[in-house]
Amino acid sequence: MRLRHPARLGTAALALSLTAVGCASGGNGSSDGKAAAARKTTVTSCGKKLGFDGPPKRAVALDQSSTEVLLALGLQDRMAGTSNLKTRIAPEYRAAYDGVKVLSPKILTSEQLRAATPDLAVGGFADYFTKDRVGTREELAELGLPSFVSAVDCPKQNTVGGRARTPFELLFKDYADLGKAFGVEKRARQLVKEQRATLAGAAKTKKRVEGEPSVVWLYSVYGDTPYVAGRSAMPSEMSRVVGARNAFDDVDEDWPQVSWEEVAKRKPDFIVLGDLSERGKPGDSAEDKLKAVRANPVMAKLPAVQRKRFIEIPGTEMDPSVRTVSALPRLVTGMEDLGYVR
Repeated sequence: MRLRHPARLGTAALALSLTAVGCASGGNGSSDGKAAAARKTTVTSCGKKLGFDGPPKRAVALDQSSTEVLLALGLQDRMAGTSNLKTRIAPEYRAAYDGVKVLSPKILTSEQLRAATPDLAVGGFADYFTKDRVGTREELAELGLPSFVSAVDCPKQNTVGGRARTPFELLFKDYADLGKAFGVEKRARQLVKEQRATLAGAAKTKKRVEGEPSVVWLYSVYGDTPYVAGRSAMPSEMSRVVGARNAFDDVDEDWPQVSWEEVAKRKPDFIVLGDLSERGKPGDSAEDKLKAVRANPVMAKLPAVQRKRFIEIPGTEMDPSVRTVSALPRLVTGMEDLGYVR
């Protein structure tokens, strides 16, 4: 679920510092980056064409997902800052992350973005680019700041021959497009290759799954209100990959707000608990979610609850990011432990 967070200042303030900032060439983020330093490139992100006279040198990531994608591509020295950390940075990116300035642990404001003098803003979701946050993509473009949004958040604009690409294909497109923009195509291709191998390995599980067990992906609990994965969220695709079925696949939203009664009505075979302990809000940890599930009288009667059919997965791996494929082996192992995989 993506919560709105009003920014303190409007985007007009960005003009004070962005007018002198462009996509300057140069940078030493990787060996193949130098060769591309003077090359003009164009990529399309969520229907908007972005032109670069050279690799960006001061990119700002608006969320953890974007941050870790940039770090996976070895672009830490091309980053002017990060923001909106949900959980701990993955261990393999920690050293690189420690060298990047944290502009805000929460959702970035237009004032904070302006102060960073960026030449590219990268966000995993389109709704970071609103008037009450960092500004719309159109407003930023008028100020000379290009913005990149994950293709996963605009699937309707990413079809091939009339067929929609899968969320994982869109994620791999992000890597390729960012690799092109930053001049690190070789590194992007290697990342795609590695993640395709993990995806293929998890997909083999489908042949070993008994039936098509249904699953509810529980991301957050605010008050006593659960938020679960809908059809357009990444977990629906992860379920399909391993031979399971998202119980809320008929709801065309990412993370719809539902009731415990509605969850119980779906009678899931097992429940995935997203752990966001480091975010620190009540209902974020897997332990809090488990307590909420067991405390509800309707949920407590479910066979999945009585038989302790739970799988715990880091919540950030449920969002589209470089870490999403890491959830697949965890999911497969959990399904094996619960007896759904032969």
